[in-house]
Amino acid sequence: MTAGTFTSASLREAQRIADEVLFPAALAVDADGAVPASHLNLLAEKGFYSLAAPPPLGTLDLGDFSDARTVVELIAGGCLTTAFVWVQHHSAVMATANTGNDHLRENYLAALAAGKRRAGLAIGAAVRPGPPVLRAKAVDGGYVFSGEAPWVTGWGSVDTLYTAARDDEDMLVFALIDAVEGATLSVEPLQMVAVQSSRTVTVRFDNHFVPAERVSGLVPHAAWLEREPEMLRFNGSLALGVAGRAISMLSDGAMVSELDSVRRQLGNAAPQDVAAARAACSELAMRAATALAVHDGSRAVLMDGHAQRLVREATFLLVFGSRPSIRAALLQELAKPRH
Repeated sequence: MTAGTFTSASLREAQRIADEVLFPAALAVDADGAVPASHLNLLAEKGFYSLAAPPPLGTLDLGDFSDARTVVELIAGGCLTTAFVWVQHHSAVMATANTGNDHLRENYLAALAAGKRRAGLAIGAAVRPGPPVLRAKAVDGGYVFSGEAPWVTGWGSVDTLYTAARDDEDMLVFALIDAVEGATLSVEPLQMVAVQSSRTVTVRFDNHFVPAERVSGLVPHAAWLEREPEMLRFNGSLALGVAGRAISMLSDGAMVSELDSVRRQLGNAAPQDVAAARAACSELAMRAATALAVHDGSRAVLMDGHAQRLVREATFLLVFGSRPSIRAALLQELAKPRH
């Protein structure tokens, strides 16, 4: 995709930021240990923290949900590490916009939509199928959360964690929690093959009190699983961004057509087909990145080249946000005979 193909000013601006700011700095960000505040500040200044905000707080010139996915794809194609920190924010915006908790909406929504308050995401430990590793227990005045959230991104760049824990009635308790270490909340940094500068950590909760005024809502776990495919669809745009950047550096017309096809597959997939579409996105990102490495030859093993970064990022996206259905579809995709 090129900026000239967009009628939306916001999509053109996302493309400009990706090409002129994020991509030229992506190797430095990959090595530096943290996403520059200037990157996140620029996204906030241009309204991109309001991607999921309702009018009038949502300031972007976008049409339907596919435009939101395009923004994610563009930012990821500029710098996956920056995109990975920024993209976690939007679940908190949506939850705060739709909560029945007036206190939370009145005190948090505007600041979240403007990027003045920035959120990370700590819901996977409770929402995935199987027993939860982060549990909630009702107490006077709220809940206590105990357990851990293994994959929380942006520590040090976010001030709020949109967190879910599951209670003994299989109810998910969603809340906004301060991203501050203390006696009942601690973090352990993770060492990852890619996006290390996203500062992803495991957060541990030790009877951490969450006041009722910070709870955005309660959702039966079974109901959450029914609507989860839409979130998984949204995450697929990260892989499309990595694939698109590698393909643009290859100047491979055949792979451009394949990227267009996979993008349509992701956007049009019925809920039961999202896993296969996600798998197709991740497989194409891996194949495009490795093709770029082969194209670049021996210099692709040097750390100052984009090919090795994109290969590592594509590897990361093979397993990020995965589910058993996505894993099975991806293994099937990788095993397909190719001619």
